[in-house]
Amino acid sequence: MQKIKVIIMGAAGRDFHNFNVYFRNNDAYEVVAFTATQIPGIEDRNYPTELAGPNYPRGIPIRPEEELPKLIAEHDIDQVVFAYSDVSHEYVMHKASVALANGADFRLMGPKTTMLKSKVPVVSVCAVRTGSGKSQTSRHIARTLKGKGLRVAAIRHPMPYGDLRKQIWQRFASYEDLNKHQCTIEEREEYEPHIDNGIIVYAGVDYEKILREAEKESDVIVWDGGNNDLPFYKPDLNIVVADPHRAGHELAYHPGETNLRMADVIVINKVDTADPQKVKQVKENIRMVNPKATVLDAASPVTADKPDLIKGKRVLVIEDGPTLTHGSMPYGAGTIMAKNAGAKEIVDPRPYAVGSIKEAYRKYTHLGALLPALGYGEKQVAELKETIDRVPCDVIVIGTPIDLRRVMTISKPTVRVNYELKVLGPVSLEQILDEFLKRCGVQ
Repeated sequence: MQKIKVIIMGAAGRDFHNFNVYFRNNDAYEVVAFTATQIPGIEDRNYPTELAGPNYPRGIPIRPEEELPKLIAEHDIDQVVFAYSDVSHEYVMHKASVALANGADFRLMGPKTTMLKSKVPVVSVCAVRTGSGKSQTSRHIARTLKGKGLRVAAIRHPMPYGDLRKQIWQRFASYEDLNKHQCTIEEREEYEPHIDNGIIVYAGVDYEKILREAEKESDVIVWDGGNNDLPFYKPDLNIVVADPHRAGHELAYHPGETNLRMADVIVINKVDTADPQKVKQVKENIRMVNPKATVLDAASPVTADKPDLIKGKRVLVIEDGPTLTHGSMPYGAGTIMAKNAGAKEIVDPRPYAVGSIKEAYRKYTHLGALLPALGYGEKQVAELKETIDRVPCDVIVIGTPIDLRRVMTISKPTVRVNYELKVLGPVSLEQILDEFLKRCGVQ
């Protein structure tokens, strides 16, 4: 029987997972190529045979997404599978139109074909958009479960931007593990806070292998989602975070709306800094599409180690990279702290940006007088540091999830900003987790 020829569109995450769990050993299909976008430097690689399996002895090429029409024509492609996240519904259909116009079917894959079943209970934490607060929610949940005497592992959504052979499955229990695996800034932002809380983190490329390793030392697994993607594992408790600063996006982005509709619990975060009318709008949208979900209000209080350094000063604000770029947020915790602490001026870093940082400002035109902490590789980290050094300011406000001073030397005075989840009600996450543990028979 002639095989169905497939291209998987992705960004080094969901695309590889869909291949591993559905296509790798499926003799009905031949995956001809992956395409890559969103993350700089992840194209022009090869998905190695160690991951691709015996049906692909030479691996599978990863090509820039711009080549999709040419690849469809050259290989007579039958299906194009869309497999990345945090994009508008309109964006998805533009990509569908490209595939259809070039003769191929267009496909989205859902939970039945992509979710793996764990032997231990899974709490998933996902979101309707990048930057909603799922990481702080994951940390809160993992800490709470650990505080009950349970063995907890956090499995983080993939970020394999280096040598895929070395990233098949990874375990992080210390800062030494982060150095050993040469983690990017984006990886450190997600892993370090868990490690600080005594939580072991797993990540990589092959999420069945990752799951089986994590099960060996876990009573409960926390799926720590990325972007607004769906869980890779079938959740026993599905928690989704919404952001009233971007009210309406919960029904307008893929696959965030799917998360909203599947959620058991929806946490509306940042109600302390959002317009009350926007909070009301999010609640009305939830009632419309998922009235059975438990809805919690939550705040994201912002603190700093040395806020007195900010008052009356010209400050450079550095914010979480993905939240500002494809997350489309115009500001973050660093900006809130700078304004609350009385900064004289937030200095615009755009005239001083170099290399890929300068290119990010061209690509993401909504970015204003803030610096996204992009660091997907050594070269980009060096360009980020050079940009920081060039900005004429008195103080640097670090609003990223990790302390950038651990990965680079910053010569100017710095203020480190922190933010954690504070659930306001009507019930606590602790109550919800207690009910979940009882239902799953976990003591």
